[in-house]
Amino acid sequence: MEDPDLIRDQTLRQIAAAASPDALEQIRVAVLGRRGRLTEQMKDLATLASGERKARGAALNAARDAISQAIEDRKRALDAAQLERRLAAERLDVTLPARPEPQGRIHPISQTLDECIAIFANMGFRVAEGPDIEDDFHNFTALNFPPEHPARLMHDTFFFPPRPDGTRMLLRTHTSPVQVRTMMSQRPPIRVVVPGRTYRCDSDMTHTPMFHQIEGLVIDRTTHMGHLKGCLIEFVKSFFEIDAVPVRFRPSFFPFTEPSAEVDIGCSRAGGELRIGAGAEWLEILGCGMVHPNVLKNCGIDPEEHQGFAWGMGVERIAMLKYGIPDLRTFYESDLRWLRHYGFAALDIPSLAGGLAR
Repeated sequence: MEDPDLIRDQTLRQIAAAASPDALEQIRVAVLGRRGRLTEQMKDLATLASGERKARGAALNAARDAISQAIEDRKRALDAAQLERRLAAERLDVTLPARPEPQGRIHPISQTLDECIAIFANMGFRVAEGPDIEDDFHNFTALNFPPEHPARLMHDTFFFPPRPDGTRMLLRTHTSPVQVRTMMSQRPPIRVVVPGRTYRCDSDMTHTPMFHQIEGLVIDRTTHMGHLKGCLIEFVKSFFEIDAVPVRFRPSFFPFTEPSAEVDIGCSRAGGELRIGAGAEWLEILGCGMVHPNVLKNCGIDPEEHQGFAWGMGVERIAMLKYGIPDLRTFYESDLRWLRHYGFAALDIPSLAGGLAR
């Protein structure tokens, strides 16, 4: 019979010299496998006397435990070394040029928001943001909504359960609460655009319960309706990338502006195809007006000293018009085929210098 200590010492030297997991497995099978050297010795224990069997069994078990532990330790060390080599070989050099044809696509909503922000940033506007969950004051009262206004009813607004004091929070129905927060936290002059999600109880081909808006606000001492018109006409020309697009301002009503107007752009539907630009028809795209004096008062601004204008538009609506998307609901269906068709390359960052829809 072989000496257990000799088997152990020889095997430990082989384990230490093993250069790969495969070599380590071969050693394990040769020593601890069904017909391994140490296994065969264990089988011969039955032929020994009781006292000798006990001593030799203890020696064999000790050798087996030492070999098993050594194999485990060596395997762990080999795996760690293999991982280090793999990490070193797969290291990414971030200074290299980007790979061509990236697989990801920018969603049309994200692209349209970036386009709008780029246009207004070029006019000197900065971006302002606020919470999606609002209270009644910021969403309605401060914006001059009367108590009986339909927007305050549950069939039009997502309300949360009443709080202990009886008041109810809600999902904002427009991004205008950010205008209120901006006017209450800053002193004029103010010039901001407000992109963000909004929520209303409505769902059909042209409405979804969650959608996006972008609004603008200017407050100073001398601004007037002519400035508002010039700002929006320039936006329409830049966004649709048509210098000769007709723009029309129609009188309208909004609780938070006075006077108020809706903005139409010229279009043609000849042949059943909508074309933005010169044509015999008009298409409404946004609402605007001079900030109502009551809104200024509610936000702590003296309407005798300051005035301003504001506007708001649906991001999905102008994206549908510009990119020919027929159904609003497809924006949120998570269909990769749709995104590959209407999406934008990841590196096509909108800019006035390089172009918006690249």
